[in-house]
Amino acid sequence: MLVALLALFILPSLASGAHDLPIGVVGDPAPTAPVESALGTAAPGAFAVEAFGTADDLAQAVRERDVVGGLVVTADGLEAVVASAGSTAISGSLTAAANAVGQATGLPVTVSDVVPLPADDPTGIGVGGLAFPLVFGGIVPVVAFRKVFPRSDGWKLAGLVTFAAVGGTVVAAVLQLWFGSVEGVFWPVAGAMALGVAALAVPLAGLQQAFGAKGFTLGAMSMMFLGNPLAGIATTGAWLPPGLGALGQVLPPGAAGTLVRSAAYFDGAGGLRAALTLVAWVVVGALLHVVGTRRAAARVTAGV
Repeated sequence: MLVALLALFILPSLASGAHDLPIGVVGDPAPTAPVESALGTAAPGAFAVEAFGTADDLAQAVRERDVVGGLVVTADGLEAVVASAGSTAISGSLTAAANAVGQATGLPVTVSDVVPLPADDPTGIGVGGLAFPLVFGGIVPVVAFRKVFPRSDGWKLAGLVTFAAVGGTVVAAVLQLWFGSVEGVFWPVAGAMALGVAALAVPLAGLQQAFGAKGFTLGAMSMMFLGNPLAGIATTGAWLPPGLGALGQVLPPGAAGTLVRSAAYFDGAGGLRAALTLVAWVVVGALLHVVGTRRAAARVTAGV
């Protein structure tokens, strides 16, 4: 068991890195060709290159999270366009690759961070550290409200929704007012965080209602030991091995991390799929709760 848990938490990190990350390249064919060749040599398999017409087009694509960064090639030098708010790991990897390309081609390298992290949290540790608060924030209220309202399913669900809303607001306040991790986007971050907590808590409550303690335990363990290490909140799911990163984004912790980051730094860009994923989890959880409640009522009626 310990070996399995160790593998679940450690192996994804060991295999993480740049794998076909989408980047843009701007420049005429003549100076661009040797740069792309040098990039493939410096970081083989790390980046998937897409051509853009202008530097402004590339910067806008980065802000909209269509690409993670890019290179602007001119006869005078090489500009690496990054978004540290998207992922410090990815922006660091692209910067290192650009420097290697610059050395290989003799071009001077500059770096432009078009979506920087706030000055008070230059490493992004505030948003990057949300994995455990999200998971525990989804598990703990299910246990608590089950005990507080053992015979009232309506009050229990209302308690979970209220907890998610209050919890999201508190986390947003801590991130903005204490840590300085976000600036001027309090309510979008609060809403994203609240939806993330609800997408964990409501399905777990539904599993408990439909399948009892075994259902809740299995769901909670899956979120803690599978959803948590595959969430990629600190680095984004794109930094994880491709299959594992995609799986992590289907689970609530990973989707919540993506939505919070999009709300915090990208005006919501790139967060639609994550938001729909979280809503789907809430809906499934509510349906499970309805099924469990009807089963319980049927058993009581049969007993009578």
